[in-house]
Amino acid sequence: MWTHVEPLHAVTYFHPRARAAYEAIGLRGYWRGYFAGRTAPLGPTDAAPVIAAFFNFAPPMVSRALPAIWRLATPDEALRARLTGAVQALAELTYELPEAHLAEAAELLETAATGADPAGRVLGAANAALPRGEYPLARLWQAATTLRELRGDGHVAALVAAGLDPAETLAWRVAVDMPALHLLGRGWTEQQWAEARARLVERGWLTADGEPTQTGRAGFQAVEEATDRAAARPWLSLGPDRTDRLRELLDPVARACHTVIPPDSPIGLPALRS
Repeated sequence: MWTHVEPLHAVTYFHPRARAAYEAIGLRGYWRGYFAGRTAPLGPTDAAPVIAAFFNFAPPMVSRALPAIWRLATPDEALRARLTGAVQALAELTYELPEAHLAEAAELLETAATGADPAGRVLGAANAALPRGEYPLARLWQAATTLRELRGDGHVAALVAAGLDPAETLAWRVAVDMPALHLLGRGWTEQQWAEARARLVERGWLTADGEPTQTGRAGFQAVEEATDRAAARPWLSLGPDRTDRLRELLDPVARACHTVIPPDSPIGLPALRS
């Protein structure tokens, strides 16, 4: 289900209409819109909670954005901009789908989101508490975003439980399956990258020349399995029949969203199977 829900949320990062909506309220530059949009459900917070919740950005990078962005736009303005941009993006991508199709998908996805337990999941809980959208696409995107952030919170918890820090996590992903170019933009210095790789070598996850070991692969697979278990409750609550129906409804929406998501994006989102 993650592969069908994540693309709906991700249009906010990659579609030109989503980025234009942030620029219209004075948030010029990709990272201003990113930090404002993801942080806005928490209110006008400073950097410290966001460093903890977002997990994989270097603290100085977050501190440069927060709380300075709130002098350019309020959290309420950022929330309106992110929803406006996302809805415009989805409208462009799904114009061929009947409204009844989107309304049914929104209803089921909202039901799944309300079946989640937000305890211990700060970003997910903050998004779940936002007002319900008025139209199907707004409801669909907000429910997808709530589920996405709930899953992300659980993933961070699994990483922490496995003893991985943010720089180590990114260094591992670069060694395994992600282009370094995207993740190097998260504010970590060359020295911090080198130290993170050295720690992974010391714990037996990487060889001396930076290749993943079986120990490392097994360790990270355990993290992924813990993430999946933590994210399962919405789908167990929805039940197999309605989950299958929702997947069927989301499939054309997710495929349309993939047309604007770069295949080598830092989300690491696999293509949907035919």
